[in-house]
Amino acid sequence: MATWYSQRNITLSAAIAVRISALTAPGITENPKKTNKLKNNKDICIYYDLLAMRIDEEIQSTKFEDNYQKAVINIAFTSGWLNNLIRGEFERFNLTQQQFNILRILRGQYPSPATVNLLKERMIDKMSDASRIVDRLVQKGLVSRCTNTKDRRAVDIRISDEGRSLLCKIDLEFKSKDFLKDNLTEEEADKLSDLLDKLRG
Repeated sequence: MATWYSQRNITLSAAIAVRISALTAPGITENPKKTNKLKNNKDICIYYDLLAMRIDEEIQSTKFEDNYQKAVINIAFTSGWLNNLIRGEFERFNLTQQQFNILRILRGQYPSPATVNLLKERMIDKMSDASRIVDRLVQKGLVSRCTNTKDRRAVDIRISDEGRSLLCKIDLEFKSKDFLKDNLTEEEADKLSDLLDKLRG
């Protein structure tokens, strides 16, 4: 989704200045040249959080039935926003989020195998086709699959050495906190997690 400042064809730093001026100097935003003076102000960093748009600004609507509906829309919107950020990180490793999820589950099981049913139970995205995702991971050499020696109807799935090596590399380069730490403290992140747990009952 295009941001409000990209739609107006101005830079991020100029956008910060526009945000500040809207509060501190009404009318100055109408003259783009004046934002150049503001964007170099040493006090801009104090107001950087003004770029964090409210949900009603993001979807350009203020008509909510109540705060419950607003919260549901905000959660759905934020989920999409976060997924887009994470997707870009996993693409660097030629993985999807669902493939990464399965690799993490299999690493937790290692050296014991997992079944497709176990993967389905533990996956974050319950609508994913776990069997097809395993097929893709097998093709990439990140997972092995063989018939269970005790029950030939069952299939054992294990993460390969290559799969574990890839996860080790991702662990070093990808940190979930990098998406949140600029906007939330660790205490706020913990509170947010508790609220989401409470929401699911």
